[in-house]
Amino acid sequence: MEKQFNTPREQAIYPSLAGKRVVVTGGGSGIGGGMVEAFARQGALVTFLDIAEADSRALQASLAALATPPVFVPCDLTDLDKVAAVFAAIGPVDILVNNAANDDRHGVADVTPAYWENRMAVNLRHQYFCAQAVVPGMQAAGAGVILNFGSISWHLALPDLTLYMTAKAAIEGMTRGLARDLGRHNIRVNTIVPGGIRTPRQEALWHTPEEEARILAGQCLPRRVEIADVAALALFLASDSAARCSGREYYVDAGWYGA
Repeated sequence: MEKQFNTPREQAIYPSLAGKRVVVTGGGSGIGGGMVEAFARQGALVTFLDIAEADSRALQASLAALATPPVFVPCDLTDLDKVAAVFAAIGPVDILVNNAANDDRHGVADVTPAYWENRMAVNLRHQYFCAQAVVPGMQAAGAGVILNFGSISWHLALPDLTLYMTAKAAIEGMTRGLARDLGRHNIRVNTIVPGGIRTPRQEALWHTPEEEARILAGQCLPRRVEIADVAALALFLASDSAARCSGREYYVDAGWYGA
């Protein structure tokens, strides 16, 4: 039987999200795909960026019957000229979900300067420049939301992820800086910190019975966190219900403090 990676949850309806122009980076699969579907089902006008064309076009096709079907735009987020061109073509954005990342494992001795630069480009740099691209439109509108995705990994000091954790730690600092500088324009900026989320990639690459037991033992709630749980938090933070939430980190990790 095929595993279900987006177990249905009770999902609130946020009228303030209907018609909002949303961009999700890395939206073709996994957590990003969950963000795309969740916002589209709220009636938001979703554009999602990714380099994985097959997964992205499959997701777009699966949601084509929605009243506001999402639109896929191919984009390599490490190419900042391409990023600028894509956002210029999209136009004003109300909500930016900075989700794209890659948590490939690596040993300390194996890191070269080139690999360092690549990992920062993949996991950190684009979040800042995507935010920079949407700010003028948000300033003109007098409102906006930027949701940056962090990670529980550096809070737990997980092994073989030094560069990924470096980038994810920096994202929380970046969020606070952007929230301070942009708050005067009524632009809210927050970090979502996912825990051990069950996604097809995670399950295929690193899941074992021992790893499952380790994660559950380290959590206050002995249940795996699903993509839908992350989407529920993102919808709230993007909505007017979170109008006074900015400059903070919000965890969806079942209280994971480490085994």
